[in-house]
Amino acid sequence: MKTATKENIVKAFGSGKALIGMVHLDPLPGSPLYDGRFESILNKALQEAEIYAQAGVGSIMIENMHDLPYLNRNVGPEAVSAMSVIAYELKREFNLPMGVQTLAGANKEALAIAKAAGLEFIRAEGFVFAHVADEGIFQSDAGELLRYRKTIDAEDVLIFADVKKKHSSHSITSDVTLIETAKAAEYFLADAVVVTGKTTGDEPDADELKELYSNVEIPVVIGSGINIRNLPHFINLADAFIVGSYFKKDGKWFNKVEKERVVKFVELFNSLREK
Repeated sequence: MKTATKENIVKAFGSGKALIGMVHLDPLPGSPLYDGRFESILNKALQEAEIYAQAGVGSIMIENMHDLPYLNRNVGPEAVSAMSVIAYELKREFNLPMGVQTLAGANKEALAIAKAAGLEFIRAEGFVFAHVADEGIFQSDAGELLRYRKTIDAEDVLIFADVKKKHSSHSITSDVTLIETAKAAEYFLADAVVVTGKTTGDEPDADELKELYSNVEIPVVIGSGINIRNLPHFINLADAFIVGSYFKKDGKWFNKVEKERVVKFVELFNSLREK
């Protein structure tokens, strides 16, 4: 599979500017906070996905955000099974472009979920260069991940690779710039790069993002910090926008999706995209 161009965003999402709404799944089976009620997890995911679909959000991504504390590059088969079921049900119900991220850095498992459920993309941590995250040291996995994608015949599943990702220390690669990291991901056949702020809900550095956007051929995705106030500033600096925290009550990632916030954001997004 050749390195993707920005046309892949149009191919995957039907538009040159994609909006991706986050469904943060409640604690899954096997995680310390799981309460034994899987059906309620599925129903909540369906309810939040319905809000996104009705408001006109063009794409949805699921993530096991509440499975604290995260494992390093690993999740149990029970979590993979649960996420596969949820992803399949959301895809069947809404038939929107969908993706998955499996925390923390369980990228092969995310690919397996995407393949089973017919999803279009995954978000992958630690694709190139090592870094230190909350869970410990992450070694890069691009070579292993793309070989696994080939093995399971999932080459139609796009890989959106985080670069200099949030909640991490990058001191061991402090002499490697964001652009150099993104170019390495591009060279190693990522289908898009994801840029974030330092933590969940923080916006990326606009100057760095602007320079990056003009220096890579693959799509650029903003993965944190986008809200209704800063969207006009960032709309022309990326090809896709992953929005989670802002869509939740009070703008907090751990709250439920609030329909009014989603509707107003989508209205602004559409008006800016059409200019």
